[in-house]
Amino acid sequence: MIDINNESGVEIDIEQLLRLVQHNLDALHVSPDADLAIVLVDEGAMEQLHVQWMDEPGPTDVLSFPMDELRPGSADAPTPPGLLGDIVVCPQVAETQAETAGHSLMDEMCLLTTHGLLHLLGYDHALPEEERRMFGLQRELLSAFATSERRRRRA
Repeated sequence: MIDINNESGVEIDIEQLLRLVQHNLDALHVSPDADLAIVLVDEGAMEQLHVQWMDEPGPTDVLSFPMDELRPGSADAPTPPGLLGDIVVCPQVAETQAETAGHSLMDEMCLLTTHGLLHLLGYDHALPEEERRMFGLQRELLSAFATSERRRRRA
C-alpha cells in the first residue's frame, strides 16, 4: 500500500506522485503489497527532521527512512511484500530547486520521490561508482515515467 500525506500547505498532484511510485515499483520488481509512506512537509518540519536524523542545519529536499531493507527484485524473483519505509519531501525546497533547474515543481517532486525511493531500496551516492549507478537508474525511471505519462494523456 502506498500512502501519501500532504502536510506542506503546497498544492501537489498526489495522483501523479502515486502513478510515479507505482511505475517505479513495477520497474524495480517490488511486490505491489510492499508498504510505503510518503509525507510532504513544510520547511520547519523538514528542518527538524534534518537536524534530528542527519545532524545538519536547515531544511533539505528529501529524506528516506528504510524499514525492512528491501532490495529491487527481478522479473523472475520480485521483492517480497514488506515495509519499504518512509520518504519525506519538502515541496518548498523542491520549488526553489525546480526554479534553479528550469523545470516544473512536479518534475522536481518526481525526481525527489524517485531519489528517496531508491535510497529505501539500498541505493546510495556516497562513492562515485554508487552515484553513477543510482543517478543513472534515477534518470531511466524518470524518463520511462515521462513516456508513460505522455501515452496516458493521449489515450
